Amino acid sequence: MKVVIVGGVAGGATAAARIRRLDESAEIVVFERSGYVSYANCGLPYYIGGVIEDREELTLQTPESFYERFRVDMRVRHEVTAIHPERKCVTVRNLESGEEFEERYDKLLLSPGANPTQPRLPGMGMERVFTLRTVEDTLRIREYIREHNPRSAVLAGGGFIGLELAENLRELGMEVTIVQKPRQLMNPFDADMAALLHHEVRAQGVGLALGHTVEGFREKDGGVEVMLRDAPSLYGDMVVLAIGVTPESGLAREAGLELGIRGSILVNDRMETSSPDIYAVGDAVQIRHLVTGQEAHIALAGPANKQGRIAADNICGGDSRYRGSLGSSVIKVFGLTAAVTGLNEGAAERAGLQTEAVILSPMSHASYYPGGRVMTMKVIFERGSGRLLGAQIVGREGVDKRIDVLATAIQCGLTAPELKELDLAYAPPYSSAKDPVNMAGFMAENLLQGVVKQLRLEELERLPRDGSVTLLDVRTEREFARGGLEGFVNIPLDELRERMGQLPGDRPVCVVCQSGLRSYVACRILTAHGFDAVNFAGGLRYYDAVVRDRRLVERSAPCGMDME
Repeated sequence: MKVVIVGGVAGGATAAARIRRLDESAEIVVFERSGYVSYANCGLPYYIGGVIEDREELTLQTPESFYERFRVDMRVRHEVTAIHPERKCVTVRNLESGEEFEERYDKLLLSPGANPTQPRLPGMGMERVFTLRTVEDTLRIREYIREHNPRSAVLAGGGFIGLELAENLRELGMEVTIVQKPRQLMNPFDADMAALLHHEVRAQGVGLALGHTVEGFREKDGGVEVMLRDAPSLYGDMVVLAIGVTPESGLAREAGLELGIRGSILVNDRMETSSPDIYAVGDAVQIRHLVTGQEAHIALAGPANKQGRIAADNICGGDSRYRGSLGSSVIKVFGLTAAVTGLNEGAAERAGLQTEAVILSPMSHASYYPGGRVMTMKVIFERGSGRLLGAQIVGREGVDKRIDVLATAIQCGLTAPELKELDLAYAPPYSSAKDPVNMAGFMAENLLQGVVKQLRLEELERLPRDGSVTLLDVRTEREFARGGLEGFVNIPLDELRERMGQLPGDRPVCVVCQSGLRSYVACRILTAHGFDAVNFAGGLRYYDAVVRDRRLVERSAPCGMDME
């Protein structure tokens, strides 16, 4: 059996190694257009910033090491230019010599990945306008920085690459501004959780120009003027485009293979395309979202590697299936860690799901053990059934392990209340006896069973201030003196039973505190005494972060860069 693989990074390299482990006699040829195979895409921004010092560390395997271990013929700087399914061969161009030839196959695996999205804008070909996707892109950016010592950069796009690159360029001492059309960073997160990231990014001196559309680039004063629609231009010594990726499916389209959403390659759960003996994996393919069952395009390394293994199993006569992806991901944002899995609220609503969410601010480990840090968690579930739909966490410690537990729970079909039953490891340096994931389960159960009613931020802002609703802040007098919400009166939680007579009994009571915990206790006390009490989800810490960020975004005043 002869297997030809197009693309030798995550999916392609994984498939090649798996095929060899399953079939020692197979002939395996991999064509990779770049000069590198099996490299760490996710580490590229950290090489630019000097966190990863040796560029060899980015390359997990070389063509020589791959051949020595797996006897796979890895041919770099070779581009497959056409697929001929009827003749079971591909046309290949040697990018070094210009030679073209055909290579036959018994099985063909497409793992071409995705390209940085490059809109057709004036100035796209300028020397100082970069994209970041490959090792070669990384080397060009690092070499430019070394030679020209730029003092400022504009990053178009606030996703994974944009944020990671912003951090690394700031570490090099550069002034950085991120500009993008959405009014928030990191679209997998809901706007309220993204607000926590905005605060950290601004605190580190990165300017945010959110809600602005880039209309083109032109040279100015030895740098780049970034022209915005209906807003003053930005200036940077360099620009990096990181506005997303587009599936590289041109070969598949020209060969007559069926395509799916965003032009991605259509595959079944065996990673088979519409053409016999042709498989496809990675960032170029359409997959199924595990929560909704709907078509999705999720360009992440984890799914690509799993898909490569599954395709290899099936190429070798097995019957492996890819169930789909949750889009679980995690990112370092300066001192914060942000992680997400499943659907955010916006995506769930667009999928026609009725959602509810709990927002909590637990400590990363037992509060009495030194060093604990507060994290903010948002767990989303289906109203009525309680089915887990997604989760988002932002914090400084313990974020990654909680998101992995929640991702596992979603994939296993748990409901939100069932989180309370998970038997999770506990010791004071690592967690609490009631882990934050368990706490989310308790809160979800209370909501679903009607033990407590909650008010979300948008509803809180719409509450009348005419006395028809009692607005109660149960923080301490000292906390309240430092600032509170308009119209709220202060009765500390520990005094509530004795001072309950001060509250009109014929009106609803909206209760707030710093994190939502004391206000929940207050609601239980009030409910037991006949009041109609409702708890504000997330507390004032959450409210202040979201509302403050919203005002800054509305003003959209980028800091740290020259404006015209």
